[in-house]
Amino acid sequence: MKKKTIYKCTSCGQEHPKWQGSCSSCREWNVLEEAEVGAGSNQKTITTKKNITVKRLTDTVSQNSDRIATKYNEFNRVMGGGIVKDSITIITAVPGAGKSTLLMQISDDVARQGLKVLYASGEESDSQIKRRAERILPSIHDNVWVYSDNSLNNVLGCIEQVDPDLIIIDSIQTFVLDEYPSRPGSPTQTMECATALLKIAKNADRPRAVIMVGQMTKDNELAGLRALEHLVDTVLILEGEEGEELKQLYSSKNRFSGTGELGFFIMEETGLIPVDNPSEFFMTQRDDNDIVSGSALTVIKEGTRAIILEIESLVSQTFMPFPSRIAECIKKDHVNTLISILEQRAGILLHDKNVVVKTTGGIRLKEQSSNLAAIMSIVSSFKNMGIANDTVFIADIGLTGELKKVPTLELRIRELERMGFKKVYVAHNALKTTASFKTIKVIPCKTLSQVIFSVFGSSSKGKEQKAPWDET
Repeated sequence: MKKKTIYKCTSCGQEHPKWQGSCSSCREWNVLEEAEVGAGSNQKTITTKKNITVKRLTDTVSQNSDRIATKYNEFNRVMGGGIVKDSITIITAVPGAGKSTLLMQISDDVARQGLKVLYASGEESDSQIKRRAERILPSIHDNVWVYSDNSLNNVLGCIEQVDPDLIIIDSIQTFVLDEYPSRPGSPTQTMECATALLKIAKNADRPRAVIMVGQMTKDNELAGLRALEHLVDTVLILEGEEGEELKQLYSSKNRFSGTGELGFFIMEETGLIPVDNPSEFFMTQRDDNDIVSGSALTVIKEGTRAIILEIESLVSQTFMPFPSRIAECIKKDHVNTLISILEQRAGILLHDKNVVVKTTGGIRLKEQSSNLAAIMSIVSSFKNMGIANDTVFIADIGLTGELKKVPTLELRIRELERMGFKKVYVAHNALKTTASFKTIKVIPCKTLSQVIFSVFGSSSKGKEQKAPWDET
């Protein structure tokens, strides 16, 4: 059959009769690749396979996937207990965040359990990989094999030769299959390479675990088609810019567990060190008499774990027509909402004040349970009066100034009691009457004004509108 040449867009798939600089459909530049198709009719005959076996769902046998548990508990937590032996995982992060370092540490730990590991890299040479291993590992185990090449065909040959239990691919956008003429990193090559690795991982006769590194775009998203995320079992994201000490690992997709868990690591010369007790890292250690203004504590819940977190605020006089609102941990619109509630419902005017809000450790506030603590830190800085170090705030705040209850409150208070805190402010009727605590005092309040009056009394420093709770 006679062949004809067309030019197909690697971004949207639109076909063009001749080459041009940009795709007329998606307007992307330099995305047209040459392809040959058969001339004549485009209709294809669809054949139905016979002698296939189909089962009822009730007759299907469910199997529990075995896991490879590592010595890194923070990694196991995010993965749901360890690496599933017949799974394919992709991890992404900004350059320099520590993806390759973490995977090298995991490779060494899995190898020391008697399993074989193949580390294939399309970006680094064998010597570069070994230098990293020598820097972060006390010794290199014999069960770790390394191969440096961007040909996935050769990597598949290495898999047949070594027969590894764990395969590391760094990174999937750098590999190519000889059967496809597209360039490395193109949607076609990336998806076909990932599909080939999926077949390796899901082989019923010889299941293997595959972990791929995925590049990240400037918008902090996994590079490539969204279909790549649908293809894999687990999507891991490692947050933390180059030079930052704290790294956060979480999963945006996990077919074998939940996606709410968060793992914390500290980047050191010897690699990523797990943070077993994040609460000590996310709050400043102070003596009982060392009380500073602008600081308030709360408890957030990441997955199944309660973490005590310190929120800091700084309120200063502005000399500009419009005061600035700076927040490293909360959206700016959310900060403006909290300030509006504070002004309208508690009578503390901040229209001529700059307000800066941040968290110790740089963790982002995703839960509404931290709203009361954020407001109390602002009030503390405004009044220049500190809050006792053994006092914590756990509640949401409505636009009416009323305190709202938050989920899993008892679990959060149990963590505070374990850590030795003495007081916690919560919403009225937020706890069950059967809940009892031995060493911590739970103070229920209905409104924000009641909390401010209970903590600071009626005294104030600086200009402040007379609040309703001052009149009583």
